[in-house]
Amino acid sequence: MTQQPKHSLGLVAATALVTAFSATVALADSAGATFSDGDNFSEKTGQELYANVCQACHMDQGQGAVGAGKYPALAKNVNLEAGGYPVFVILHGLKGMPPVGKMMSDDQIAAVVNYVRTNFGNDYKDAVTAEDVAGSR
Repeated sequence: MTQQPKHSLGLVAATALVTAFSATVALADSAGATFSDGDNFSEKTGQELYANVCQACHMDQGQGAVGAGKYPALAKNVNLEAGGYPVFVILHGLKGMPPVGKMMSDDQIAAVVNYVRTNFGNDYKDAVTAEDVAGSR
């Protein structure tokens, strides 16, 4: 004769789902992550976009990382001297980087490119415009 479990499988599954969801929300909140609505990023400024889109791989000070892949440093990066280069990479991807520009407006791409080119030890003052980005799409 088999014994009946004290809790139904549905109750156990529901408890596991609630626990997993609660942990995910807590982790996202503690990391300061924000979620965009729909297929596009909602952040507007270059700093916000960097923090919520780029920082996970390129790190908080643009120092890059090596782990599950190689994420190049953006800090003091001479490849950023030509504003068209980071625009191209964001729009079309490169090696392991996906083409995240598909989820950004021209203004957003210009904002994050200009942010990276003027921070992390970079001092490239010729700003990229939304029109420059549109011409590269």
